Amino acid sequence: MTHETNDVPPAPQWTEPAYPPPVDEPLPVCDYTGESEAPCEEPTTVKRWSGAAVITAAALGATVGGLLVAAGLVWALGLLPGAKPLRSVPAPATAVKAQNITISPTSQPGDVAEAVASKAVPSVVNVTVEQEQTDQFTGKTVYQEVGNGSGILIRSDGYILTNNHVVDGADRVVVTVGVDDKTARVVGVDTSTDLAVLKIDGSGYPAIGLGSSKDLKVGQFVMAVGSPFGLEKTVTSGIISALQRSEQVQGANDITTYTNLIQTDAAINPGNSGGALVDARGRLVGVNTLIQSPSGGVGAAQSAGIGFAIPVDFAVDIANQLIKSGKASHPFMGVSTQTVDEALAVQYGLPVKSGALVAFVQPGGPAAAGGIKRGDIIVKIDAIPVGSVEDVFAATRQHKIGDRVSVELVRSDSSLTVDVTLGSDASRK
Repeated sequence: MTHETNDVPPAPQWTEPAYPPPVDEPLPVCDYTGESEAPCEEPTTVKRWSGAAVITAAALGATVGGLLVAAGLVWALGLLPGAKPLRSVPAPATAVKAQNITISPTSQPGDVAEAVASKAVPSVVNVTVEQEQTDQFTGKTVYQEVGNGSGILIRSDGYILTNNHVVDGADRVVVTVGVDDKTARVVGVDTSTDLAVLKIDGSGYPAIGLGSSKDLKVGQFVMAVGSPFGLEKTVTSGIISALQRSEQVQGANDITTYTNLIQTDAAINPGNSGGALVDARGRLVGVNTLIQSPSGGVGAAQSAGIGFAIPVDFAVDIANQLIKSGKASHPFMGVSTQTVDEALAVQYGLPVKSGALVAFVQPGGPAAAGGIKRGDIIVKIDAIPVGSVEDVFAATRQHKIGDRVSVELVRSDSSLTVDVTLGSDASRK
């Protein structure tokens, strides 16, 4: 095995391997989300994607994505269109003030949970989604409540972080802070990561304290805060069940890829989406986003003790980009790959039985500059084994634009390692 230096060397002399990379399938339709790195065709029609999209891994084809978890994940969207969510009695205005947490060696679990709730609850808001309707009697335009979710005050001047699928399709968004309902403006959305930022007028709001997701441990105490089924200021507690889960959602016109998700057994139900996952000090560590339902459908979705949150470090980075420019960019490698399994290896006589076969390299892209060629098989990224296209995507998305990653390849019967400096998908939009 050889390791290339930081300077990109001349491409080695090499001819196509005997096995034909399977690239003769019809091109996928362009989705313009920055997620697909394969060649694509213009769509004939453009459709809005439903918040009730069911998870599917096979939908990506030659795109690169994240390590799949169990099937049956669904949007933790509020309620189905037309349904009326339950509403709780508004809390006293004094509940808007955030509290400090004092934990002593003699603190009991109940004391910790109570203190965490007191601190975190004021920073989590209810998000009501409304759509325009025409009153059949008067002909006037009215707004009808069609669903609800949650949001997190991340700045005292009224910026709120939530999920894109919470506000997708809304004609008006109403945010409940304390006992006050305020109309919110959508600052920006990022469909590929399912994040959005809202803004309400005013200042002095109880912004949540930010933790870090990079030091989280399995078994660590966490609390979920949100509005399940419209029940505002609801808290549920549990632990971190697993880390670095990844998943993909196929919509009617978009693919959303979640990487390095936090898995928790704190009960998360429809309406918790966009709410906070906080640690034992009440600091934000994740944005509650997905649940696993035994039925796999939103209408029947209920907590099964498996929920997922987007890590705070990643979510806040996207939020800051949306606040600054209304849009977000992401790192990309510039390859399309196909998962190598034992069947594919036998069919094409591949030298390995696991990895990601490079079917296309974007001309002039980061992978091409690093020396990756069509027909190579990616087996490791930064010394982490790669067994699928999802692994390639997850490894890419956990870095930042401009980061240099080490990519171990199998080329013909030889192994080599190249360095690739990740680019920005903004250059492809």
